Amino acid sequence: MNSFDNIPVVEFLNTRFHAIPADDVVSLVLHWQAEPVRQTHIIITANVSLLVTMRTDSTLSAAVGKADLVVTDGMPLVWASRLLGTPVPERVTGIDLMEALLERGSTERLSVYLLGTTQQRLQRFMEVVASRYPGIRIAGARNGFFSKNEYADVTTEINNSGADLLLVAMPAPFKEIWCEEQRSALQIPAVLGVGGAFDVVAGFLPRAPVLLQNAGLEWAWRLCLEPRKLWKRNLTTNSRFIAILATDLARRATHH
Repeated sequence: MNSFDNIPVVEFLNTRFHAIPADDVVSLVLHWQAEPVRQTHIIITANVSLLVTMRTDSTLSAAVGKADLVVTDGMPLVWASRLLGTPVPERVTGIDLMEALLERGSTERLSVYLLGTTQQRLQRFMEVVASRYPGIRIAGARNGFFSKNEYADVTTEINNSGADLLLVAMPAPFKEIWCEEQRSALQIPAVLGVGGAFDVVAGFLPRAPVLLQNAGLEWAWRLCLEPRKLWKRNLTTNSRFIAILATDLARRATHH
């Protein structure tokens, strides 16, 4: 996969998605990294929560609309794409994509800038990357605690590192909006938001078993880990998503 020319684009739930498997995303990132002119490309892994938030957050909606690649993060969106007759090949989660990029990038000597989480967790994540992916060059790293008046300094630091790939381990919708706002200032071939992926890979948060991931129940696993923090948000998000999907299904049914 060397360019956008052959990537099918599908639209459902008022969002444009690229129907592309994770392996092709990795190939595309390596292609961007090898291009003579460094141009910033932003990849968004959109999940149910992000889609629901987009309905009431126009800045987020605009950021997702301008992204170079938008992929389906989570089985509920893969199922929705099939139900609506616009199927995508597979779920492409931020953490899986990050690990695939580090794996392939290790043989390609990819240089990576790491942005996000706490200093302690970032340090541990860097140690894991160094041992698990020895060919990866960590060009620079910074924790996710910085104020708005430091944005320009952070971006300059990232650019000065010369990294090929920027991994942003910060929460939604901040990371999507921040990446789009910094696009014109950044000179990084590929930018990927990965949420809490650093914390999971570093061993601070356990990931759901594969069986639950494939059953579309990763949200339920996280709810069990952090019930007080997530129960209300999950209940609201999931019910809104079902309503949005039902509306889209009904609309399509009346047009056929």
